[in-house]
Amino acid sequence: MHRESSAPRRDWKRIVEEQGLIFGTPARYGTGQSRPYWDESVHYVLEMEDVLSVEADVELLHSMCLEAVDHVVLTERYAEFGLPEWVWPHIAESWKRRDPHVYGRFDLRYDGRSPAKLLEYNADTPTSLLEAAVLQWHWKTTVFPDDDQWNSIHERLVERWQALGVDLPSPEVHFTWSSADASGEDHITTSYLQETAAEAGLDTVGLAIEEIGWDPLLKRFVDLEEAPMNTVMKMYPWEWVIEEEFGKYAAESIPQTLWVEPLWKMLLSNKAILAVLWENYPGHPNLLPAFNDQPGLLTEYVRKPKLGREGANVQIVATGYETETSGVYGAEGYVYQAFDPLPEFDGYRPALGAWIVGDDSAGLGIRETAGLVTDDGAAFVPHRIPES
Repeated sequence: MHRESSAPRRDWKRIVEEQGLIFGTPARYGTGQSRPYWDESVHYVLEMEDVLSVEADVELLHSMCLEAVDHVVLTERYAEFGLPEWVWPHIAESWKRRDPHVYGRFDLRYDGRSPAKLLEYNADTPTSLLEAAVLQWHWKTTVFPDDDQWNSIHERLVERWQALGVDLPSPEVHFTWSSADASGEDHITTSYLQETAAEAGLDTVGLAIEEIGWDPLLKRFVDLEEAPMNTVMKMYPWEWVIEEEFGKYAAESIPQTLWVEPLWKMLLSNKAILAVLWENYPGHPNLLPAFNDQPGLLTEYVRKPKLGREGANVQIVATGYETETSGVYGAEGYVYQAFDPLPEFDGYRPALGAWIVGDDSAGLGIRETAGLVTDDGAAFVPHRIPES
């Protein structure tokens, strides 16, 4: 695994905008200057043996995570996750029904020499999907047509919707995002997911989550046409949903209204699961030591809010690496994870985003930053697998 430079396509900005990347929050160079969020002037080269190794790690991690959910539900350890007590039985019921899931993204530390290490699992509302599934594939096809890429995300999403469509309450699926997202990233991700479902043969409707209505007489969610919403794909975190006025309706309406990702994914998208994983699989080569609400025996660690996003409110306690980011998270508690800095390539540190669709590994996206924390200043860079 290494990092290479290459000339961007002459009209790259127009190309990626036409492919759907129209949200515009810039990344940052190490100097602090603005950097294109999509940066094809550099890319990572992974050998096939790298890909096969990480792919196997990802599928193993996914199975371990499902076992961890089962453990939390059986032992009722919800309090460690900072979740209100009223939602606990609904999470348990969602898991026992195996409410259907579509996709997720594992964020990993990987240097090409040692096993991939799990940093966190974005299991509820993962973004950077369009970049990983579509943009980098077209880049590779144009710039390195003879090479390969770890990327079957689009095909697997279509297949997943086809498989789920048989068991959904109806062939119509509503796709929703929050209009409060100023960047537009959530809307873009939702629209892309809607495209994959339509390609799978489902009827799709898109609307902002603020436009969803509640029929108090029939006790069901309705769209702008007053039509019932039987399946809703939401780009809105469950921890926000349960704090809203309609949160209890959402939890209590399942499975009459099926929400994707399902309610049980609340446990996997919460960083408290990292401590449960380490407890269940101590010393596992794909895990870093992690503890909830206290550092345990760790003398160098990363303190992460259990429900934090985009690298906010992260504190690194390690000699020579002390760092702390600002933000609004942390009231729900923290997880303490052993400090293992991302590897450095040409002054930048990549975090690998390995995608899972259904229960299968599907592809890779890479975001890199000059700092120690992968935050909203990280750029997305493509990758390729050289022709053997």
